[in-house]
Parts: sequence; C-alpha cells; structure tokens
Amino acid sequence: MDLSLFFFADSSQGAGAGGGAEGAVAAGAAVDAGGSGASGSAPAAPAVVPQEEPAGRDRYRLLLDSARFADAHGFTAVWTPERHFHRFGGQYPNPALTGAALAAVTERIGIRAGSVVAPLHHPIRIAEEWAVVDNLSGGRAGISVASGWHARDFVLRPENFKDRRDIMVETATAVQRLWRGEEVEFEGAEGERRGVRLYPRPVQRELPLWITAAGSPQSFRVAGRLGAGVLTHRLGQADDALERNIAGYREALAAEHGPRARGHVVVMLHTLLGADRARVRALAEGPLTGYLRSSMELIAAAPSADGFSLDRMSADDRDFMVARQFDRLFTRAGLFGTVADAVPVVARLAAMGVDEIACLIDFGVPPEEVLDSLHHLAALREACATA
Repeated sequence: MDLSLFFFADSSQGAGAGGGAEGAVAAGAAVDAGGSGASGSAPAAPAVVPQEEPAGRDRYRLLLDSARFADAHGFTAVWTPERHFHRFGGQYPNPALTGAALAAVTERIGIRAGSVVAPLHHPIRIAEEWAVVDNLSGGRAGISVASGWHARDFVLRPENFKDRRDIMVETATAVQRLWRGEEVEFEGAEGERRGVRLYPRPVQRELPLWITAAGSPQSFRVAGRLGAGVLTHRLGQADDALERNIAGYREALAAEHGPRARGHVVVMLHTLLGADRARVRALAEGPLTGYLRSSMELIAAAPSADGFSLDRMSADDRDFMVARQFDRLFTRAGLFGTVADAVPVVARLAAMGVDEIACLIDFGVPPEEVLDSLHHLAALREACATA
C-alpha cells in the first residue's frame, strides 16, 4: 500500500479551519476512553489557542516542510487541491502553482493535483501549466480532475455549470491528447477551427490522470472507461459501498481497456498518528470539529444543498451533528491513533482493492504536532511495506 500526503483545507489556522474557540483544544481535555485500550487519565494535549493568520511564506510552511519530509522518507506523492472563494481551503486556488513550488523543494515524490476543477479551465491552460510542473519536477506531475459542485466557483466559467460533468470528461480527454503531442483543434477568434500542439513538451509520455469521485457509482465507471485512476474518500461511503464502487471501476476499466488493465484507486483519509491514541484524540478533536463546522457551512451555502439549511437547525442540533461526524471520522473513517491502530485499517483497504491512501493532515492541528506525527506515519509506511 502506498502512502501519500493530501492537503485540502487551511493549514494556517492553529485553531482549526474554522478558527476561534470552536477549533481550540483545551489542555487536559477529557477524552473518550472507548477504544483507547488504556486505563487512567490520558496524557494532556497541549493547549491550542487562536492565532493570528500567517502571511507570506508562513502560510505554506506546513505544506513545504511536510513535502520535504515525505520526499526523504519514501512517500508516494503530495496532493494539493483547487479551492475558491472561501476561507476553508482558499489558500489553494491553483494546484499547478503549489505543484511548481513543491517541485523546487523535492526530488523524488509525485506532485499531484487533487483536484483540477476541469470545467473552470480551458484544456490548453491545464495542459500547459502541468507540462511546466512536469518539466520542473523531472517527470513527477499528475492530476485528478473533478466536475465541480459549488455554483459560486462557476463565476469563473458560468456557462459550464449545467453541463459540468460532460465538460469534465471532454476536457480530460483533450488534455490527454495534448499531453501525448497530438494536434488538437479548438475554436478560434472568428469561429474557425485551429489546431494546436502543447509546449513545453512534458517529460512523461502519458499524464498520470485520476477522476475525483465522491461516491457516485457513475463517476467510478467514467474513470474506468477513460482509463484513469480514481480518487475518492470514505466520508459518505460505507465500506460495502466503496467496495462495490471499486468493483464497478475495475469492470468498466477491463471492458474498455482489456482484462490486464489494473488502474489505480486512491482513498483520502483524515490522518493523525502518535504514540498514544487518547492523546491523538485530544489533539484532533477541537481542530477537526472546527474543520467539520467549516465544511458543513460551505456545503450549506451551495445552491445544490437540496434544502439543507443551517438556519433551521438549533445550536444543539449542529453540535450533535458535528460530534457524530467527528466520532465516525476518528473511529471508522479516518486514520487516527497509533501505528498499531492504523495497520488493520490499511490492511482492510488493501483487501478492498485500494492502491494508495492519501493522508489529509491539514485540518487545524498545530504544525509542529503534524510534523511530529509524520514520523509515526513513516513508521506505518514501513510496517505496511514489510507486511
């Protein structure tokens, strides 16, 4: 099983993605004894207090320091997303730019977009930017493409929102053709068709490509038909649903590309490992709760939220929902606790057909704690490699 690092939210906030008291971890906070396997009081987590938002290089320090560590310790890749117009993730508007920065500070690790919102961009722009990253990195670039979901993001290309899923497939196909060196026709200034080729030429002959799938069986099958990998998560998928989706992906892949086609399945997991499970829970609970609140607010603000309204929920109901989400993430849908806790999670996902776990580490835990946890994650990688 390969392990990679995934950045998604806003690692600049020491008190979690939501900031403020909601993201604070009180010193010596009570922890859930269930599943900890330890008796007595848990070691207290350091207090996390709201901090002034970093600026300049400090905003991306965790990203760059983590990438350097991953590069030196045999991790597979670093993924950065495309996010717009919200504090939750807004420090990552263009993964090609963060990818170029990562190329400058690493030598071996894959540099990937997780993901490019394809309907917001012309395929030439995607291909050109990532060809530059591929050259800067010596052939380590890869991208996952997504259709997009938040209507506000489509102020960049409002005409593409309605047909965004079809446009995603068309864009991904055009990017692949450009990458291979084919001449691809696009509409010119006066409606005429003009053929263009990609420059600079990339190092890799084929662009490593994934499709970002939130859980829709159709998205998994689209990835299979395209011959792409799939990037998904466990937030809204029970294990049986994920297993069915992976099987559907493999079936579509084999039908279109032959029985020997293997593909590549990446599952993103929120991750924090340490020497003591109870201390990890104490460290994670405040920041991850703030992260979940910010995520819930972002989803609720989307026009496609299908009637979901935070305004109709009491404060107690919101707290209950977030607490349930946290408990599920910590105990079943994430990678939390000790290396010993994590090994069976990795084994279970491997048995389901997962090839890589993308470890989301920037949900608000203090950067020094995240960097320390990477040593435990490296130990997990070693344990899984020798199992």
